[in-house]
This record gives sequence, C-alpha cells and structure tokens, in this order.
Amino acid sequence: MKYPVTPDGRYFVVRGRLWRMANPALAPERREALTQELMAARRAVGAAMRAEDQEALKAARMAVDQAKRGLGERGPVWWEDGAPDLNRKKAKDTEYAGWYAALDR
Repeated sequence: MKYPVTPDGRYFVVRGRLWRMANPALAPERREALTQELMAARRAVGAAMRAEDQEALKAARMAVDQAKRGLGERGPVWWEDGAPDLNRKKAKDTEYAGWYAALDR
C-alpha cells in the first residue's frame, strides 16, 4: 500500500492525518460493490462540479457519503473494543504518535 497503515489496521496515514480504513469484515463481493458505487459517486461529483449543477452535486456527495458509510470509512466505527474514532486527526496527536514517529518516511 502506498500509505502506511496503523498496526491495528484501523487507519492509513496521508500527510500526517489518520483516515479510517474500510471494515475488513466486509465480504469481498460487498466491498467491491461499495467501492464501485463510491467511484461512480466521485465521478458524479466531478461531473456536477464541471456542470455547476448544485442539485446534482448535492446528490453525488450524498452518494459518496452513503458508500463510505457502507464501507465503514464513516459513521459508526467497525471495531468493538470501545476505542474512539480518530479519523482525520493528526497521527502525532494520537496514541499512534510513537508508531508514526518511527516510520521511515
């Protein structure tokens, strides 16, 4: 993977920020279907922006959100140990700080 993944597999790091991974418990077929929906929704966002169509943009962004929630990247966390959601937090300001500092970037 291009981006480092936390040891527990919950997040990947981009420019120092944590981004929630998809739920690894999803069936491969379901993950593939949701990923296809996400990519189509992202293309729709781009098309709506180019067309300056605010209604289409709103619908496309809702579709992105729905796909990301289905994947587990947004909404309730997919892990069950009570750990908080650190999505979009700076890695250096979280419990992953030591791990992140030790990465060979």
